[in-house]
Order: sequence, then C-alpha cells, then structure tokens
Amino acid sequence: MSSEFFHPLDLVEEIFAANEWPFERALADELVAEVAGRWADYSLMFAWRDDVNMLQFGCACDLRVGVERRSALYEMLALVNDQLPLGHFIVDPSSNLLVFRHASLTRGQEAPTAEQFEDMMELALGECDRFYPAFQYMLWGGKSASDAVAAAMLEPVGRA
Repeated sequence: MSSEFFHPLDLVEEIFAANEWPFERALADELVAEVAGRWADYSLMFAWRDDVNMLQFGCACDLRVGVERRSALYEMLALVNDQLPLGHFIVDPSSNLLVFRHASLTRGQEAPTAEQFEDMMELALGECDRFYPAFQYMLWGGKSASDAVAAAMLEPVGRA
C-alpha cells in the first residue's frame, strides 16, 4: 500500500474493529481505545509521528496517585522499570494516572505491521496486569515499594 493512501493507524482500527473493541480516532494521527485487562480496564493510546516514522503507545491504568504516596511510587517506578525489557511506567503529569509507555521506530518500513501492533499491545497489557496488583499493594496497602515489587515478581509454582 502506498503511504499517501494508507495511514499506519488504519491498521490499528482494523485490528480493533475485527475484535469488536471500542475505539475513537478524533485525530488522524491518534487513536484511543478501552480494553479489559485481568485486574482493570486500560486505556490504550496510539500516536503516529510521520516526521520520524515513530509509533508512540501508552496504556493507562486507572490508578491515581495521592501526594502522600508520590515519593514511594517514584521509588517503585524505578524498581519496576528495571525489570522491564521494553517500555516503562510513568505517572502522567496531566492526568496523574499510571501509564505504561513504549515507542517504536519504523525507519525503512512503510508502516508498522499488524504483528508489531499486536506485540506492542500484548506486551503492555501483560506488564500492566503483572504490576497492577503491586502498585495497588503499595498505594492502598501502605506497603513499601520493594515489598510490592517483590510480590509482583513471585512466580507461582504447582497447581491449585
């Protein structure tokens, strides 16, 4: 497909439509969708930057951070981000929400592939589901950042 007729986010629309997931594309270069995760619903945000052939992606968790736990959360973000092979968690300054972010450069490609979009979403949802309970444990359970991350890193063994 020619890039003058095909926008990379058109493919994301097709993926979401095929799965019957609700989405909104108010701007040509941005798409927002809601997806159910294991622990919560997540807001997925895609933005295409044509000037550098870059796809920016965010997955927002509905975890708002109170001022009293902010320093503990920043400590936890450093510990969590150290465990991630790709992407990172931030606290979005405009919404005060916890967001998993990742960007992908596609120089030399006409556009990202469906597999790249699917991998990006799978990675983000997996990391959000893995660490969501730990963030809750720290934010609302009053636990330390290191205890919360240690709990998230436990791998269950055996069968229940």
